[in-house]
Amino acid sequence: MADVNKIATRDSYGNALVELGKKHENLVVLDADLAGATKTGVFKKEFPDRFFDSGIAESDMIGIAAGLAAAGMVPFASSFAMFAAGRAFEQVRNSVGYPHLNVKIGATHAGISVGEDGATHQCCEDIALMRTIPGMTVIVPSDDVEAKAAVEAAYELDGPVYLRFGRLACPVINDKAGYKFEIGKGIILKEGTDLTIVATGLEVGFALEAAEKLAADGVNAEVINIHTIKPLDEELILASAKKTGKVVTVEEHSVIGGLGSAVCDVLSEKMPTPVKKLGVYDEFGESGPAVELLAKYKLDGAGIYEQIKAWL
Repeated sequence: MADVNKIATRDSYGNALVELGKKHENLVVLDADLAGATKTGVFKKEFPDRFFDSGIAESDMIGIAAGLAAAGMVPFASSFAMFAAGRAFEQVRNSVGYPHLNVKIGATHAGISVGEDGATHQCCEDIALMRTIPGMTVIVPSDDVEAKAAVEAAYELDGPVYLRFGRLACPVINDKAGYKFEIGKGIILKEGTDLTIVATGLEVGFALEAAEKLAADGVNAEVINIHTIKPLDEELILASAKKTGKVVTVEEHSVIGGLGSAVCDVLSEKMPTPVKKLGVYDEFGESGPAVELLAKYKLDGAGIYEQIKAWL
């Protein structure tokens, strides 16, 4: 995919906020001293009176967002995933989730592709944390087209939403002209009969690469993009599992509590199916170039292919 246009979904987030801000005066944006990195700075420049910087105080930011939502605004509270989901978890749970307030959390720099910032900033636990909060919608877009659509869908949805974005530029795999985003509905990117690969976020593009390599070996893999982890598209996953009989999940997140766990919850209860979960295996990340880290953790196209072949 070297020749494919690549855009980091954190950039998509910032640009989508600006476009939505032009349409909706009740949209406000909060950040925790990271506007340059989360790309909310572009919204600040366009709408300075609707941008609030809490400083390095993520828990306070969530509390302020809850107050704004209670007053009828639609706040997008932004920070790195490590801080938005980790440091501020109690406030997200008690101040946003419990009263079911209309707060949107824009979490950037998720997963090991944060790169050189290292393990302290590479949050691979956020999906698991957010999935446990009752009423929280969890969305992990795969590219620029999907990320922009997800931000708009989050605005339109009444209730708390956790949006997960990445730092690393990733291929634009969706066709803007024909793309339709619907919360809770997965997308079949490639039809197959021998194996189902269920991927989310950055890993969707790599899953497609792996499927191409598998095809050269005579394995016809179906590739599903699950952009909404909660609520999960159970119907699509069950139908594909029934057709192929084997499922592999791929995520830039811990294999504990993320997409793989969500898929296993459904299959174990409704259609027991062999499942291989690919992701980060109960370990912390490390500092290094993002592309090299993805290769080391076998979460690039070659690594996914290698792991699937070994499992098969």
